[in-house]
Amino acid sequence: MNHTTSPKRSLTTFDIGALIIGTILGAGIFRVPSMVAGQLNNEYFIIGAWLLGGLISIIGALCYAELATTYPNVGGEYHFLQKAYGRRLAFLYGWARSIVIVTGSLGILGITLGDYMTKIVPLGAYSSTIWAMLVIIVLSVLNAIGIKEGKTAQNFLTVLEVLGVIGIIVTGFLVQGATPQEIQASTSQPSFGAASLALVFVLLTYGGWNEAAYVSAEAVDQRRGILKALVLGIGIVTLLYILVNLSLIQAFGASKMGQSNALASDLFDLAYGHQSAIIFSAIVVFSCLNSINATIIFGSRSSFALGQDWKLFSWIGQWDESGSPRKAIFLQCLIALVLVFGASFARESFESVVEFTAPVFWFFILLIGISLFILRKKNPDQEIPCPVPFYPVLPIIFILTVAWLLWSSLAYSGWGALVGVACLGVGAVILLFESKH
Repeated sequence: MNHTTSPKRSLTTFDIGALIIGTILGAGIFRVPSMVAGQLNNEYFIIGAWLLGGLISIIGALCYAELATTYPNVGGEYHFLQKAYGRRLAFLYGWARSIVIVTGSLGILGITLGDYMTKIVPLGAYSSTIWAMLVIIVLSVLNAIGIKEGKTAQNFLTVLEVLGVIGIIVTGFLVQGATPQEIQASTSQPSFGAASLALVFVLLTYGGWNEAAYVSAEAVDQRRGILKALVLGIGIVTLLYILVNLSLIQAFGASKMGQSNALASDLFDLAYGHQSAIIFSAIVVFSCLNSINATIIFGSRSSFALGQDWKLFSWIGQWDESGSPRKAIFLQCLIALVLVFGASFARESFESVVEFTAPVFWFFILLIGISLFILRKKNPDQEIPCPVPFYPVLPIIFILTVAWLLWSSLAYSGWGALVGVACLGVGAVILLFESKH
């Protein structure tokens, strides 16, 4: 254990809520509505899917609020797994998170940002890659300077992003381009397979709320702060997602929604003409900046926890006076840059990074859901500030949902998934070497 400066309670409920909103409200809302509409083709099922996604996310958040308030620690999920399953499994998660999960998320967001920044300021043949790498470097340096600078940037970017999404909502309702017949394109019920796939897309768009566990030790309100921030953050995002889809249905109709690959961009073209492409690109860029900044803050905390517990990684287990784990941030930045650079040679860079990340991520989230039962049994006398309501029904719903998402990510992934699993295997080899010391 490294006796360095420790995390301080410096994040208010608003700060944590902004981090949660920033992590969830990424570029997915600009891409996924058309994919969901294509599967469901009916306004009621479309809105129902987004509402159900929000409810499932709230259930997961209630499970995480119990864990985070009962066992507050900068290691977040890494800490929960360690208490439930022991040091070795926790090490594998810490390794996977540092090498695959967080860096994969940074890669996905960076590549998306690069694609849209290129429409505003092109930088040549490799413009998207250059922009992605540049932004990851700049925001990593900003957060390494200190948590005050990082959270200030986060709060500012969250406000800008929410305003941008509200702009899309208002535009959709003002256009009113669809007829009543087009709005409800089909009265038939979608197949189970189509509905399941649509919900997979929806839940992926809600992903990121679990990151709140990594700032539980830095919450000013230790007892209820995480719970309030999770409910507030997911509630706001759910409302925005439903309003976005209602406005798009109003503008295009359910059937046309499913036929577009760039629905929000098409909306701006319809309302303001082709010159509006730069406005829309700017909204997506701010959205990605927001999510990248939040991911850097959350991700560095788990790397710090790994360094605190394992000698081989002790050099990243240092907390600086600035209020941030600088070495963990810089390591995370370096790995993300390598991933973005490597993905630039893939035919579909965005999809390849998703395949690389998703199966490993959902596997460990499943174990964390199960850990709630294990920890209650192992520590029956432990005080639980925010117990999950309707236990054990809600945790079981969460576990079954995550198990289904794990299966779906494996079923639809390609070679990228094997690379992610291979990285996990490397972590297992390192664990064997570390165990001998």
